[in-house]
Amino acid sequence: MRAPVGTFEHARPAPECLDDLVAPVADAVRAWAGGVAAESVVYVDTDPDLADTAVFVEHYGRDLLDTSANCVVVAGRRGAETSYAACLVLSTTRADVNGVVRRRLGARKASFAPMETATGLTGMEYGGITPVGLPSGWPLLVDPAVVELPYVLVGSGRRRGKLLVPGEAFARLPGAEVVEGLGVPAAG
Repeated sequence: MRAPVGTFEHARPAPECLDDLVAPVADAVRAWAGGVAAESVVYVDTDPDLADTAVFVEHYGRDLLDTSANCVVVAGRRGAETSYAACLVLSTTRADVNGVVRRRLGARKASFAPMETATGLTGMEYGGITPVGLPSGWPLLVDPAVVELPYVLVGSGRRRGKLLVPGEAFARLPGAEVVEGLGVPAAG
């Protein structure tokens, strides 16, 4: 099969690649529901040594720069309580953690979760965290620009491999909320 964006040698519908995915992502693909068919989610095999954005788009296709998104785990604290959320923004932007995300979580302070916490809670590898298969009950805050794209490149739960997902599917994932102003221009 040919990937809908980029130039990948190996692309297959994600339901055919469950063994290539970490358990929470594979479970989410198995239980896929909503208006977008699971077969429209495409797994592409990628070299983990080419994960840096500039090198990645040079190797797999320049069109990926405008069609890729980053999923980050944020910890919000209010007193002794910590809550977690995932944020999905275009890779050309950054999540407004101290403004939009902090207010949405009702937290006094919000920051990126430490690597060990993010990987431990999600069951995913650092650099491959994806919105598909997040822990139950977590909010998934999605920038509207992500939802508007025909296909979006995101992590697969591992550093090796990526998922190409129809943008509209992110608004239908468990806990998803499309949040205006979530993605802000990245500092140059």
